[in-house]
Amino acid sequence: MNTPSALYEIQLAAAEKKAALPFGRMVALGAIAGACIALGACTSSMAAHGVVNYGLARLVAGAVFPVGLILIVLAGAELFTGNCLMEMAWSARRIGTPGLLRNLTCVWCANFVGAAAVAALAWASGQWSAGGGALGAYTIKVAAGKAGMAPAAAVASGILCNVLVCLSLLAAGAAKEAVGKTLAIWFPIMAFVVGGFEHSVANMYYLPAGLFALADSALAEKAAALGVDASALTVVHAARNLLFVTLGNVVGGMLCVAALWSAAHRPAKGEA
Repeated sequence: MNTPSALYEIQLAAAEKKAALPFGRMVALGAIAGACIALGACTSSMAAHGVVNYGLARLVAGAVFPVGLILIVLAGAELFTGNCLMEMAWSARRIGTPGLLRNLTCVWCANFVGAAAVAALAWASGQWSAGGGALGAYTIKVAAGKAGMAPAAAVASGILCNVLVCLSLLAAGAAKEAVGKTLAIWFPIMAFVVGGFEHSVANMYYLPAGLFALADSALAEKAAALGVDASALTVVHAARNLLFVTLGNVVGGMLCVAALWSAAHRPAKGEA
């Protein structure tokens, strides 16, 4: 197991590599990561949509969702929320502001492409017809709830989410074996899903998926029959949610985790 001081150096070296990635590779790895998170979101919705008890449904979804981040860490890809940890290298002056912003901007956009592509494929596959359209109605319900969030709530929920995501990645970095990395990711990510916190890249799947499902008249009618209020589910409200959740994720990842954790574990002057 890597000690916190060793992990600090590992994080700085990783951030330097991320900042120096060629543009094409950065986009490709970002799209892969967005697709991985979306696959976790897509399959967790399938697992949870028929569970009546809300808390139990969150637990079921939380048990499945972490597969996305596990794949990213073990297979290697670029995830916007995790890359907020690059703030450590920025504050240590190991990377510059242009390199940090280039990575975060490119990866965010590529994450969106990958996640939205999975949403389009899920729609094309006919998956949302499961349960007589119940899954499609659930997809609309989830997206409408996110699109209707107040900005302050979206920011606060985004902060809480990325605190757990970034701490899980630090914990995974401390582990040296795949099993240890998997367990280090699984439980914190399950916790954020059960808590109902907002992850910008996951929402890059949930919101387009809800819009695709709402455009299907049969699924929209099914959702209405089940009492789902989809009035807030518009492109404008979806974009607003992504904006404020992203802001919260940045605060949670960069300030609440990266800045504080590195301040605690950064070697003092004179230390080896």
